[in-house]
Amino acid sequence: MKKHLLAATAMCLVLGAAPAFADMEAARRWVDGEFQPSTLTKDEQLKEMEWFVNAAKPFAGMEVNVVSETITTHEYEARTLARAFSEITGIKLKHDLIQEGDVVEKLQTQMQSGRNVYDGWINDSDLIGTHFRYKQTTNLTDWMAGPGKDVTNPMLDVDDFIGKSFGTAPDGKLYQLPDQQFANLYWFRYDWFSRPDLKERFKAKYGYELGVPVNWSAYEDIAEFFSNDVKEVDGVRVYGHMDYGKKDPSLGWRFTDAWLSMAGNGDKGIPNGKPVDEWGIRMEGCRPVGSSVERGGDTNGPASVYAVQKYVDWLNKYAPPQARGMTFSESGPVPAQGNIAQQIFWYTAFTADMVKPGLPVVNPDGTPKWRMAPSPKGAYWQDGMKLGYQDAGSLTLLNSTPVEKRKAAWLYMQFIVAKTVSLKKSHVGLTFIRESDIWDKSFTERASKLGGLIEFYRSPARVQWTPTGNNVPDYPRLAQLWWQNIGDASSGAKTAQAAMDSLAAAQDSVLERLERSGVQGECGPKLNPKQTAEAWFAKSKADGNVAPQPKLANEKPKGETIDYDTLIKSWPATPPKKN
Repeated sequence: MKKHLLAATAMCLVLGAAPAFADMEAARRWVDGEFQPSTLTKDEQLKEMEWFVNAAKPFAGMEVNVVSETITTHEYEARTLARAFSEITGIKLKHDLIQEGDVVEKLQTQMQSGRNVYDGWINDSDLIGTHFRYKQTTNLTDWMAGPGKDVTNPMLDVDDFIGKSFGTAPDGKLYQLPDQQFANLYWFRYDWFSRPDLKERFKAKYGYELGVPVNWSAYEDIAEFFSNDVKEVDGVRVYGHMDYGKKDPSLGWRFTDAWLSMAGNGDKGIPNGKPVDEWGIRMEGCRPVGSSVERGGDTNGPASVYAVQKYVDWLNKYAPPQARGMTFSESGPVPAQGNIAQQIFWYTAFTADMVKPGLPVVNPDGTPKWRMAPSPKGAYWQDGMKLGYQDAGSLTLLNSTPVEKRKAAWLYMQFIVAKTVSLKKSHVGLTFIRESDIWDKSFTERASKLGGLIEFYRSPARVQWTPTGNNVPDYPRLAQLWWQNIGDASSGAKTAQAAMDSLAAAQDSVLERLERSGVQGECGPKLNPKQTAEAWFAKSKADGNVAPQPKLANEKPKGETIDYDTLIKSWPATPPKKN
């Protein structure tokens, strides 16, 4: 969950009076203008819009309220698509933009009180474990086949959504449908990595080529090289790493957004490890059973401690000194200033702001001096594990919303992901949700100016970047534990091991309270009895699982890199065939 990427202030967009009834004239104006380009022909777009016009007739004049966090994609929806929807359908749509934390708080208020705060929510799929357990979120699979069938777009094409699995619960039902997605990837200065003099110096010192790091050992070597050997490029003091360390809620996202999985904690499995996920929480069946190693989890296991220790070491040794006092929003713009060589944890949602003309990291012809690539793997990582985080702000309905309001909200929510508008929205926000949009020729033409974003989303590697999954039974309660405990490690108040021991114990305490309350029913937590770490290490090995795994004798194997251009050429150049 990220993150107030572009704004920290609330925004509320209220539309003027919508027409008393809708017709196709408004639809034609939008299709001929704003809704280009599209993967559909104009005739197909008009056919889809005609369906919306007819489906919306029973709700003409109704006021509907929807909310999302503030990022570029949602700003476009609120400012442009909401107005289009109102003009085309006659429904008075109000799309509020507020801080992400406020979205979660208001969502909790509606779930706890039963009072309808909003008619529709665009809420991160990180809450999937929360939503299906509390039984207060509308099961979209049954909704689309039942009460919401008359307002479900026959052209929706759910199978075209690349993140459908993110909103799917253990019962196989879809509870959330992605509206925007972005990943955290590796970012680096392609121009510096291509310089013969720097390549020669790096190879002379480390014995292998300067390139995209495949493992954390290489990332660390490159960070050391730029921070302490190169030091200056073209007269500018440079650093081999960028991060942030202030004890602040954003430090929690820094870790729950799959940092531990990049190191190699948890088990194999896509979209999340089974039975242990990237938060270190073990789930048996649909029940969370513990996060500490003594209960079979991995939150305080060797892989997790290694992940935190590397974070602290790199922040202190290789990042600009001021980074230790920064929050996420303060650190985000720094790489664009031109003095950072690489960043291991970088959100693709920053792409639009990193390709603006005149920036130190953009060439005169508009092409970026930087590239993005798959993240390097930690020493504990094994094939079959997830490798990073992908945000998926998703369409969510609550059962406490009256059915007619839910239907009208569902129309708007489908509208903003419809094929008629999704390609244009993807160009505006660069947060892809549809396979058909990713492979459109318009992105083939634009790819050279987006630093590897299109190549990544077209690559087979993409599936290893996933959101928080079903093992986390109450995201709001558990997520707030992370920044406080990680902050103790970041500040030096605690060792990495002590901080993760504290976090694991705190998570188990929340799981225990949920178990005692019984509010989550048959899929609620049921804690394992405590055993020694050695007993759990032996059990995971005997069961053919990974987590928890014992400490490695060597946590820094030899560094390994790959040439960026060679990597890109190894990925397919044509879209996959649909089943």
